[in-house]
Amino acid sequence: MDQYVTGETIRMLREKNGYTQTELAAKMNVSDKTVSKWETGKGYPDITLLEPLAKALNVSVTELISGSSVTNTNVSANMFRSKFYVCPVCGNVIHSMGEAVIHCHGVALAPVEEDEPDSMHAASIEIVEDEYFVRIDHEMTKKHYISFIAAVSPDRIQIVKLYPEGNAEARFKFNGVRKIWWYCNRDGMFSADPRKK
Repeated sequence: MDQYVTGETIRMLREKNGYTQTELAAKMNVSDKTVSKWETGKGYPDITLLEPLAKALNVSVTELISGSSVTNTNVSANMFRSKFYVCPVCGNVIHSMGEAVIHCHGVALAPVEEDEPDSMHAASIEIVEDEYFVRIDHEMTKKHYISFIAAVSPDRIQIVKLYPEGNAEARFKFNGVRKIWWYCNRDGMFSADPRKK
């Protein structure tokens, strides 16, 4: 059976909070031997204890289960720090303005890393009245396509979801747009500054 929370995670968080096994046990109303079993992998916390354990260790249940600490230092909501997550099962696109633990269809998703566009993924960005018109000369088949195009300003994001057999193009109001991202379902994320086109 896969562990849903590891002993190493419990030990690390306990030490980070400066608790002994006895102190954590007292907070949880269990014995210190129970905490020791959790940390050595000889036993697991009952599912009903996950929420109280997460609270005692000052993390969310999601952080406890994932073993990853999530600290969102992006309190100013600067959209340029945006992260995109794409589910490999359903193609769901999830956006966050800071660190997050994201799962879709039981898969833990990592933020998509962006690359410089190559010749197969180059974007044409034109100004049409008060909009950017973005076009990517890319095949749009069911197996290989541009999934979405996003335009990012300091305080907002505009996303256009694209579908196979459609056109890889979108229009975005200027609204201070300084970065445009697009995502290929096979080759990943690319970006450009529309002001430099």
